[in-house]
Amino acid sequence: MRILIIGDVVGRPGRQAVTAWVPKLRRAWQLDYVIANAENAASGSGITPKLFRELSRAGVDLMTLGDHAWKRRDNLDVLAKESHLLRPLNYPASALGSGAIVVETSGGVRIGFATLLGRVFMSGADCPFAAIDRVLESFGDEVTVRIVEIHAEASSEKIAFGWYLDGRVSCVFGTHTHVPTADERVLPGGTAYITDLGMTGPYDGVIGRETKAVLYKFTTSMHATFNVAERNAHLCGVLLEVDRETGRATAIRRVDLGSGGGFASQGLPALAGPEDLPGALELSAEEGE
Repeated sequence: MRILIIGDVVGRPGRQAVTAWVPKLRRAWQLDYVIANAENAASGSGITPKLFRELSRAGVDLMTLGDHAWKRRDNLDVLAKESHLLRPLNYPASALGSGAIVVETSGGVRIGFATLLGRVFMSGADCPFAAIDRVLESFGDEVTVRIVEIHAEASSEKIAFGWYLDGRVSCVFGTHTHVPTADERVLPGGTAYITDLGMTGPYDGVIGRETKAVLYKFTTSMHATFNVAERNAHLCGVLLEVDRETGRATAIRRVDLGSGGGFASQGLPALAGPEDLPGALELSAEEGE
Protein backbone atom coordinates (compact mmCIF):
# COMPACT_ATOMS: atom_id res chain seq x y z
CA MET A 1 0.00 0.00 0.00
CA ARG A 2 1.07 3.60 -0.64
CA ILE A 3 0.82 6.41 1.90
CA LEU A 4 1.77 10.04 1.25
CA ILE A 5 3.02 11.89 4.33
CA ILE A 6 3.24 15.68 4.00
CA GLY A 7 5.56 17.94 6.01
CA ASP A 8 4.41 20.96 8.05
CA VAL A 9 1.86 22.89 5.98
CA VAL A 10 2.75 26.57 6.40
CA GLY A 11 0.16 29.27 5.79
CA ARG A 12 -1.68 30.03 2.61
CA PRO A 13 1.15 29.01 0.24
CA GLY A 14 1.42 25.62 1.94
CA ARG A 15 -2.31 25.03 1.78
CA GLN A 16 -2.38 25.98 -1.88
CA ALA A 17 0.45 23.55 -2.60
CA VAL A 18 -1.64 20.83 -0.94
CA THR A 19 -4.79 21.67 -2.87
CA ALA A 20 -2.84 21.86 -6.14
CA TRP A 21 -0.89 18.62 -5.80
CA VAL A 22 -2.70 16.15 -3.55
CA PRO A 23 -5.68 15.40 -5.85
CA LYS A 24 -3.23 14.81 -8.71
CA LEU A 25 -0.96 12.62 -6.56
CA ARG A 26 -3.85 10.50 -5.28
CA ARG A 27 -4.67 9.57 -8.86
CA ALA A 28 -1.16 9.32 -10.34
CA TRP A 29 0.37 7.36 -7.45
CA GLN A 30 -2.79 5.41 -6.49
CA LEU A 31 -2.49 6.51 -2.88
CA ASP A 32 -4.28 4.59 -0.15
CA TYR A 33 -3.98 7.29 2.50
CA VAL A 34 -2.67 10.85 2.98
CA ILE A 35 -1.34 12.31 6.25
CA ALA A 36 -0.22 15.92 6.85
CA ASN A 37 1.16 17.94 9.72
CA ALA A 38 -1.12 20.99 9.74
CA GLU A 39 0.02 22.87 12.82
CA ASN A 40 1.21 25.88 10.81
CA ALA A 41 -1.71 25.97 8.37
CA ALA A 42 -3.42 29.13 9.70
CA SER A 43 -1.13 32.11 9.19
CA GLY A 44 1.80 29.96 10.30
CA SER A 45 0.37 28.77 13.62
CA GLY A 46 -2.46 26.31 14.22
CA ILE A 47 -5.53 25.49 12.18
CA THR A 48 -9.14 26.63 11.94
CA PRO A 49 -12.31 24.62 11.23
CA LYS A 50 -12.49 26.21 7.78
CA LEU A 51 -8.91 25.27 6.93
CA PHE A 52 -9.36 21.74 8.27
CA ARG A 53 -12.25 21.33 5.83
CA GLU A 54 -10.19 22.85 3.01
CA LEU A 55 -7.34 20.38 3.45
CA SER A 56 -9.76 17.48 3.90
CA ARG A 57 -11.51 18.34 0.63
CA ALA A 58 -8.12 18.40 -1.08
CA GLY A 59 -7.61 14.76 -0.11
CA VAL A 60 -5.81 14.82 3.25
CA ASP A 61 -7.21 12.01 5.40
CA LEU A 62 -5.47 12.68 8.72
CA MET A 63 -3.88 15.82 10.18
CA THR A 64 -1.64 16.47 13.17
CA LEU A 65 -0.61 19.35 15.42
CA GLY A 66 2.63 19.81 17.35
CA ASP A 67 3.98 22.40 19.78
CA HIS A 68 1.50 24.99 18.46
CA ALA A 69 -1.44 22.82 19.51
CA TRP A 70 -2.71 25.28 22.14
CA LYS A 71 -1.76 28.59 20.48
CA ARG A 72 -5.12 29.24 18.83
CA ARG A 73 -8.62 28.91 20.21
CA ASP A 74 -9.57 27.55 16.80
CA ASN A 75 -7.31 24.55 17.42
CA LEU A 76 -9.44 23.59 20.40
CA ASP A 77 -12.64 23.91 18.39
CA VAL A 78 -11.35 21.54 15.72
CA LEU A 79 -9.87 19.07 18.23
CA ALA A 80 -13.21 18.91 20.03
CA LYS A 81 -15.09 17.99 16.85
CA GLU A 82 -12.71 16.18 14.51
CA SER A 83 -11.24 12.79 15.41
CA HIS A 84 -8.92 13.00 12.39
CA LEU A 85 -6.97 15.92 13.85
CA LEU A 86 -4.47 14.79 16.47
CA ARG A 87 -2.40 16.63 19.09
CA PRO A 88 0.79 15.15 20.61
CA LEU A 89 0.12 11.92 22.46
CA ASN A 90 2.51 12.75 25.30
CA TYR A 91 0.64 15.82 26.48
CA PRO A 92 -1.29 15.17 29.72
CA ALA A 93 -4.16 12.71 29.35
CA SER A 94 -6.53 15.43 30.58
CA ALA A 95 -5.73 17.62 27.55
CA LEU A 96 -8.34 18.05 24.85
CA GLY A 97 -8.16 15.71 21.88
CA SER A 98 -6.22 12.55 21.20
CA GLY A 99 -2.70 11.69 20.11
CA ALA A 100 -3.40 8.30 18.56
CA ILE A 101 -5.99 6.73 16.31
CA VAL A 102 -6.73 3.56 14.37
CA VAL A 103 -8.20 4.35 10.95
CA GLU A 104 -9.37 2.19 8.07
CA THR A 105 -8.55 2.95 4.44
CA SER A 106 -11.09 2.65 1.64
CA GLY A 107 -9.39 -0.66 0.84
CA GLY A 108 -10.12 -2.02 4.29
CA VAL A 109 -6.58 -1.78 5.74
CA ARG A 110 -6.36 -0.64 9.34
CA ILE A 111 -3.60 1.85 10.19
CA GLY A 112 -2.52 2.72 13.71
CA PHE A 113 -1.11 6.24 13.94
CA ALA A 114 0.42 8.24 16.78
CA THR A 115 2.10 11.64 17.00
CA LEU A 116 4.46 12.66 19.78
CA LEU A 117 6.42 15.72 20.86
CA GLY A 118 10.14 15.65 21.55
CA ARG A 119 11.65 17.00 24.77
CA VAL A 120 15.14 18.20 23.77
CA PHE A 121 15.00 22.03 23.47
CA MET A 122 11.22 21.75 23.93
CA SER A 123 8.98 21.63 26.99
CA GLY A 124 5.58 20.57 28.24
CA ALA A 125 5.53 16.93 27.18
CA ASP A 126 5.95 13.61 28.95
CA CYS A 127 8.49 11.00 27.85
CA PRO A 128 7.73 10.07 24.21
CA PHE A 129 9.41 6.67 24.58
CA ALA A 130 7.14 5.60 27.44
CA ALA A 131 4.07 7.08 25.76
CA ILE A 132 4.59 5.21 22.49
CA ASP A 133 5.12 1.92 24.32
CA ARG A 134 1.69 2.25 25.90
CA VAL A 135 -0.15 3.14 22.71
CA LEU A 136 1.47 0.39 20.61
CA GLU A 137 0.27 -2.15 23.14
CA SER A 138 -3.24 -0.72 22.86
CA PHE A 139 -3.22 -1.10 19.05
CA GLY A 140 -3.01 -4.88 19.37
CA ASP A 141 -1.50 -7.41 17.00
CA GLU A 142 -4.28 -7.09 14.43
CA VAL A 143 -3.12 -3.57 13.48
CA THR A 144 0.03 -4.37 11.51
CA VAL A 145 0.48 -1.04 9.70
CA ARG A 146 1.70 1.48 12.29
CA ILE A 147 2.97 4.99 11.60
CA VAL A 148 4.53 7.33 14.15
CA GLU A 149 5.38 11.03 13.96
CA ILE A 150 7.98 12.61 16.24
CA HIS A 151 7.62 16.41 16.23
CA ALA A 152 10.95 17.48 17.66
CA GLU A 153 13.79 19.97 17.44
CA ALA A 154 16.82 17.72 17.94
CA SER A 155 17.88 15.37 15.16
CA SER A 156 19.54 13.09 17.71
CA GLU A 157 16.28 12.59 19.58
CA LYS A 158 14.42 11.75 16.37
CA ILE A 159 17.10 9.31 15.22
CA ALA A 160 17.11 7.60 18.62
CA PHE A 161 13.32 7.34 18.45
CA GLY A 162 13.56 5.68 15.04
CA TRP A 163 15.97 3.03 16.31
CA TYR A 164 13.83 2.53 19.42
CA LEU A 165 10.85 1.62 17.24
CA ASP A 166 12.66 -0.32 14.51
CA GLY A 167 10.81 -3.56 13.85
CA ARG A 168 7.80 -2.42 15.89
CA VAL A 169 6.21 0.07 13.48
CA SER A 170 6.04 0.62 9.73
CA CYS A 171 7.40 4.16 9.73
CA VAL A 172 8.84 6.84 12.00
CA PHE A 173 9.01 10.33 10.50
CA GLY A 174 10.15 13.62 11.97
CA THR A 175 8.61 17.07 11.62
CA HIS A 176 9.00 20.56 13.13
CA THR A 177 12.25 22.06 11.77
CA HIS A 178 10.80 22.84 8.31
CA VAL A 179 14.10 21.70 6.76
CA PRO A 180 13.97 18.44 4.76
CA THR A 181 16.65 15.87 5.52
CA ALA A 182 18.19 13.41 3.07
CA ASP A 183 18.47 10.41 5.39
CA GLU A 184 15.39 8.43 4.39
CA ARG A 185 15.97 4.69 4.71
CA VAL A 186 14.38 1.43 5.75
CA LEU A 187 16.00 0.31 9.00
CA PRO A 188 17.07 -3.35 9.46
CA GLY A 189 13.87 -4.29 11.28
CA GLY A 190 11.64 -3.05 8.46
CA THR A 191 10.81 0.43 9.78
CA ALA A 192 11.01 3.32 7.30
CA TYR A 193 12.65 6.40 8.79
CA ILE A 194 13.39 10.05 7.97
CA THR A 195 14.56 12.74 10.40
CA ASP A 196 12.48 15.58 8.95
CA LEU A 197 10.01 15.86 6.09
CA GLY A 198 10.64 19.57 5.65
CA MET A 199 7.79 22.00 5.19
CA THR A 200 5.05 22.34 2.65
CA GLY A 201 5.15 26.07 2.17
CA PRO A 202 7.16 29.03 0.83
CA TYR A 203 10.87 28.32 0.44
CA ASP A 204 11.84 31.91 -0.49
CA GLY A 205 11.99 32.89 3.16
CA VAL A 206 13.35 31.62 6.48
CA ILE A 207 11.58 28.35 7.37
CA GLY A 208 8.39 29.82 5.97
CA ARG A 209 8.64 33.38 7.29
CA GLU A 210 9.46 36.63 5.47
CA THR A 211 13.22 37.01 5.18
CA LYS A 212 13.40 40.74 5.93
CA ALA A 213 11.76 40.47 9.35
CA VAL A 214 13.86 37.48 10.38
CA LEU A 215 17.10 39.23 9.37
CA TYR A 216 16.02 42.32 11.32
CA LYS A 217 15.51 40.19 14.42
CA PHE A 218 18.87 38.45 14.05
CA THR A 219 20.86 41.62 13.36
CA THR A 220 19.26 43.91 15.96
CA SER A 221 17.87 41.53 18.61
CA MET A 222 14.72 43.66 18.49
CA HIS A 223 11.15 42.42 18.17
CA ALA A 224 9.87 41.67 14.69
CA THR A 225 6.60 40.26 13.40
CA PHE A 226 7.23 37.10 11.41
CA ASN A 227 4.61 36.97 8.69
CA VAL A 228 4.38 33.95 6.40
CA ALA A 229 6.42 34.32 3.21
CA GLU A 230 4.60 33.99 -0.10
CA ARG A 231 6.95 32.82 -2.84
CA ASN A 232 8.24 29.48 -4.14
CA ALA A 233 5.80 27.11 -2.49
CA HIS A 234 6.74 23.43 -2.40
CA LEU A 235 4.98 20.30 -1.25
CA CYS A 236 7.51 18.23 0.69
CA GLY A 237 7.16 14.84 2.32
CA VAL A 238 7.64 11.16 1.62
CA LEU A 239 5.90 8.41 -0.26
CA LEU A 240 5.79 5.36 1.97
CA GLU A 241 5.22 1.83 0.67
CA VAL A 242 4.20 -0.83 3.17
CA ASP A 243 3.37 -4.52 2.98
CA ARG A 244 -0.18 -4.50 4.33
CA GLU A 245 0.11 -8.07 5.62
CA THR A 246 3.35 -7.78 7.60
CA GLY A 247 3.41 -4.04 8.26
CA ARG A 248 7.03 -3.85 7.11
CA ALA A 249 8.06 -0.91 4.96
CA THR A 250 9.28 -1.81 1.48
CA ALA A 251 10.31 1.70 0.40
CA ILE A 252 10.44 5.33 1.50
CA ARG A 253 11.04 8.07 -1.06
CA ARG A 254 11.39 11.81 -0.57
CA VAL A 255 8.99 14.05 -2.46
CA ASP A 256 9.64 17.72 -3.28
CA LEU A 257 7.19 19.30 -5.69
CA GLY A 258 7.38 23.03 -6.40
CA SER A 259 5.01 25.48 -7.98
CA GLY A 260 6.98 25.06 -11.19
CA GLY A 261 6.87 21.27 -11.21
CA GLY A 262 9.81 20.54 -8.94
CA PHE A 263 11.50 17.31 -7.97
CA ALA A 264 10.04 13.92 -7.17
CA SER A 265 12.40 11.27 -5.89
CA GLN A 266 13.55 8.54 -8.23
CA GLY A 267 11.29 5.57 -8.80
CA LEU A 268 8.02 7.50 -8.57
CA PRO A 269 5.42 7.40 -11.35
CA ALA A 270 5.62 10.35 -13.72
CA LEU A 271 3.62 13.48 -12.98
CA ALA A 272 2.07 15.87 -15.42
CA GLY A 273 3.84 19.21 -15.71
CA PRO A 274 2.90 22.51 -14.07
CA GLU A 275 0.92 23.55 -17.13
CA ASP A 276 -1.82 21.28 -15.79
CA LEU A 277 -2.07 23.47 -12.68
CA PRO A 278 -3.05 26.87 -14.10
CA GLY A 279 -3.01 29.44 -11.33
CA ALA A 280 -3.02 26.76 -8.66
CA LEU A 281 -0.42 28.45 -6.50
CA GLU A 282 -1.40 32.06 -7.05
CA LEU A 283 -2.32 33.71 -3.76
CA SER A 284 -5.97 34.69 -3.66
CA ALA A 285 -6.82 38.09 -2.19
CA GLU A 286 -9.97 36.86 -0.49
CA GLU A 287 -8.07 34.38 1.69
CA GLY A 288 -6.98 36.03 4.92
CA GLU A 289 -4.94 33.33 6.64
